[in-house]
This record gives sequence, C-alpha cells and structure tokens, in this order.
Amino acid sequence: MKRPEPVQVIKQRRDSALQFLIKGVPYISFMGFEFDRRGDELTGIMPYRDDLIGNPMLPALHGGATAAFLETTAIIELSWAMMWGRMEAGEEMSKPRLPKTIDFTIDYLRSGLPRDAYARATINRSGRRYASVHVEAWQDNRSRLFAQATGHFLMPQPDA
Repeated sequence: MKRPEPVQVIKQRRDSALQFLIKGVPYISFMGFEFDRRGDELTGIMPYRDDLIGNPMLPALHGGATAAFLETTAIIELSWAMMWGRMEAGEEMSKPRLPKTIDFTIDYLRSGLPRDAYARATINRSGRRYASVHVEAWQDNRSRLFAQATGHFLMPQPDA
C-alpha cells in the first residue's frame, strides 16, 4: 500500500501550481492582483493603490479596475479547476491555455471604497466547450458586496 504524501509536499505542489498559473498572465502582476489558496478554494485580492481610483471626489474604485478584477478572478478559478485533477495526480504542469471570455455582465452594487477588495468565483457549469461562472466582490464585509458578475467562457480544447 502506498503511503500518503506528507501534507507539506501536497501544499508545496499546490502553491507552486497556482504561482505557475498566475505568472503565466502578465496582466495579473500589472494590476497587482493576488490569489489566496485554501485547499481548492481561491480568493482574489485587489490590494488598494491610489491609481485604482476612478472618481477622486468620492473617492471610488474605477469601474474598469473592478471589472478586470472580477473577470480575472473568474478566469483563474476556471483554469485552477481545470488544472486540479492533473496536479493532484502529480502530472507535470505545462503552461495552461486560458478560457476565452464570451460575455461578462457586471452589476455595480455600490461604490468600491479606497481599500483592499476580495472576490470569489463559483463555477455554475463547466463542460468541455463552455463554462458559466458567477463572481462576487466585497471589501470589509462578505455580506455587503460592492460588485458581482456573471461570465460565459469558451473552454480551451485539450492538446491533440
């Protein structure tokens, strides 16, 4: 009987795979987005920066920065879900091909305040060709969302 891997080995493999995925998307570092992993659950983090403010009179986060944060969180969640099985089987990770956005609808529920923002994506449906994802973003209180979105994505086809 094969002995289970030590928890630190599993954690290291998962963290390395997530960093490999994130480093493959230069836009993530440009925007300063981060991802926190707990098991298979990811939380997107958009650390506050002054250049993310769209309306300095309020001040409020720029709608484009919010939209980019939500869409990026959805794409990384889908990619992570696609990688999970192969990664857990111990396969070598190659640069993943990312899902392509078909449409993305955002509901701006209130102004984003000048502070860190968080987002989590839930995959509603994921097939071989198509996926549907819902994303929620909050700042201080998870029950007080400041934006949410629903996106549909064309899934990358496996290499032949």
